[in-house]
Amino acid sequence: MDEWRGAAEGTREYTRRVIQDPKDWGELSVLDPTKGSLGAQLECLSMIVKEIGEDVPVIQTVFSPLAQAKNLVGADKLSIHLRRYPEQLSAGLRTIAQSIQRFVEAVKETGAAGIFYAVQHAQYGLFAEEEYEVFGRQFDFQALEPAPEFRFNMLHLHGEQVMFDRFMDYPVAIINWHDRESPPTLAEASQKFPGAVCGGLRRLETMVLGSPAEVRDEAEDAFQQTNGRGMILGTGCVMPTIVPRGNIFAARLSVEK
Repeated sequence: MDEWRGAAEGTREYTRRVIQDPKDWGELSVLDPTKGSLGAQLECLSMIVKEIGEDVPVIQTVFSPLAQAKNLVGADKLSIHLRRYPEQLSAGLRTIAQSIQRFVEAVKETGAAGIFYAVQHAQYGLFAEEEYEVFGRQFDFQALEPAPEFRFNMLHLHGEQVMFDRFMDYPVAIINWHDRESPPTLAEASQKFPGAVCGGLRRLETMVLGSPAEVRDEAEDAFQQTNGRGMILGTGCVMPTIVPRGNIFAARLSVEK
């Protein structure tokens, strides 16, 4: 169960967790993507794609297995289960990855251009690289098995001090992270990643609290870092719903200019 409690990003808070005990990971079942909330999302996605047409790429957000596991057990318990009950957690992650894989397959049928794959736990402040390798990466690739068939996949690395270099071989065309708050810079990343980099704008300090002039200044700096090539102007994470329209227009005009 979950409810919205006023978060400016539109996110909802969980009021009840599915996983109460480590053994509960083994009770999870693979979901049918055509049923329940997943089915409703696919129906919505189909309508959007049909209405917008092929000229504008529409991508579907998909959270990684580890990110979804956090929602099922709670952030405070996830690291405990990872280190004390690795076999039980791995069983649950395998089931979650299967559900995601089936959902991504179904997304292809809607005509969407790709997926926005959100990774939340590849942060050095949360886990070691070896831990993410075992509990993150292997299940990411299981979930993303159908993804290479899309033309417009984007990877989002959430948080600070992300394990950027560990994601260069993911099946995505674009990578997005909090580039104004955490390394690497856009300039550094464009030398490492073969696809496009997405970022350049601080979502709170600039987009919410800043002025259109500050938005234009940050946009210009992002263009200079990348020489205006292989870069999509955007925020490091989801843009809050309270961003002034003038700042949104300033960002768009910066690109059009």
